[in-house]
Amino acid sequence: MSRVAKATLGASLLGSALVIWGVHFLQERERDTMFQGVLRDDERRREKMRQREEELQQSLQKRKMYERVQSVSKPADVPEGSQ
Repeated sequence: MSRVAKATLGASLLGSALVIWGVHFLQERERDTMFQGVLRDDERRREKMRQREEELQQSLQKRKMYERVQSVSKPADVPEGSQ
């Protein structure tokens, strides 16, 4: 095998190895970025649930306060035992 053929083969192998490494590196980085998105979504979901829980507690407090101030009667159109 001539020197030029060996150099071409070596350069081809090196180029292929660099391309494979580069693609692998990009895939790892993309996977990490996507995982960070999952973590952000989980945190956003937890925050939303916390806010909803706070709103529910406020609503329950308001209901108790209003029930103390106003009398609450059962609606006429609701049949017995449906609640």
